[in-house]
Amino acid sequence: MTTFDDREHGFEAKFAHDQDEDFKAAARRNRLLGLWGGELMGLEQGHLEDYARAVAKSEVVRHDDEDVLRKVFEDLKGAGVQVTEADVRMKMAELMALAREQIKSGA
Repeated sequence: MTTFDDREHGFEAKFAHDQDEDFKAAARRNRLLGLWGGELMGLEQGHLEDYARAVAKSEVVRHDDEDVLRKVFEDLKGAGVQVTEADVRMKMAELMALAREQIKSGA
C-alpha cells in the first residue's frame, strides 16, 4: 500500500467520522429544540418528552432542517406563543453548537 493510499483511507475515515458526528449532533439538537419548544408551549413532563421525540424524528424522516424549523415554528404559533421564525432559527443554531460540544465531550 502506498502513502497515497494510506492518506486516502485516512481522509475517508475522517469523513465518515465527521458525518456520524454531524448526524448525532443534529438529532440531539432537534431533541433539545423540542424540549425548548415544548416548554414554551407549557407542555407537562410526559408530553414534553413525547414532543421532543417527535421533533427529533421529523428530521429523520426527511433529513431537512427546514422541516424541523417549520414544525416547531408552526406548533409554537398554533399554541399562541409569540415567537418569530428567526427566533427559532437562532435557537436551532445555539442548540447545534451545544449539541456538537456535548457530542465531542462524550456527554
